[in-house]
Amino acid sequence: MSDAKPIFTKDACPPAGPYSQAISTPHAIYVSGQLPALADGSLPDGNIGYKASLCIQNLSAILKTAGSDLSKVVKMTVFLTDMKSFAEMNAEYEKHFGGTKPARSCVAVAQLPKGVEVEMECVALP
Repeated sequence: MSDAKPIFTKDACPPAGPYSQAISTPHAIYVSGQLPALADGSLPDGNIGYKASLCIQNLSAILKTAGSDLSKVVKMTVFLTDMKSFAEMNAEYEKHFGGTKPARSCVAVAQLPKGVEVEMECVALP
């Protein structure tokens, strides 16, 4: 893993466990799942649109630290605890991804860390 570099920024929520916020390689940046948390790790109240926005803001901050940005995201994975939130999450998501949209999966899960309703991870080009 000599070409793999761990990425950390104080501008995004800290990891919820023993893992890197992201790993940068010469060909891709792999960003770990981001919770709807502030940079200090606190989980504010709000609707699913606001929470999706927080996840995306965290992804963006990590990508910036790695020398990339949201326009270079090629794959997103969204985890929701309730698919009834799908439309509201999409409305917020679309505000952040104009032009060519990345490939994406959206998966319903029973639970997410810290009891949150949404988590997002991505792969981006450097």
